[in-house]
Amino acid sequence: MRLTKFTDMALRVTMRLAAAEQGTTLTTQQVADAMAIPYTHTAKVVARLQHLGVLEAHRGRGGGLQVTGFGRAASLGWLVRELEGEEEVVACEGDPPCPLRAACRLRGALRDAQQAFYSALDPLTVGDLVTSPTGPVLLSLG
Repeated sequence: MRLTKFTDMALRVTMRLAAAEQGTTLTTQQVADAMAIPYTHTAKVVARLQHLGVLEAHRGRGGGLQVTGFGRAASLGWLVRELEGEEEVVACEGDPPCPLRAACRLRGALRDAQQAFYSALDPLTVGDLVTSPTGPVLLSLG
């Protein structure tokens, strides 16, 4: 399974913010620069992560971005599902619909593989992703 670029960016942004010391805030521009993501894309990612409750964003002087306690404890499987959606890997009902859909075993096998992928991510939390050696590397960026 391949993640969308949006999900990839969201995970990297979340990891960078989760690696920061408790109480530290970073601006969207600082995170964008550190993670080599265009500012406009980072702003969209931040808005989505804030909507999910993973990040807090405060405007103005002394403002910035922080991972929430919920975000730090969030299951990686849950976060990827929220970012990717529950769409199936193949579109059997597309236009035109697949002629094999009535007797195909591929759709079920791919659905099982997709669930196995998410199940492998479920036990990991965002906090788990930023333990050593990853955390120090994230802190050294930008």
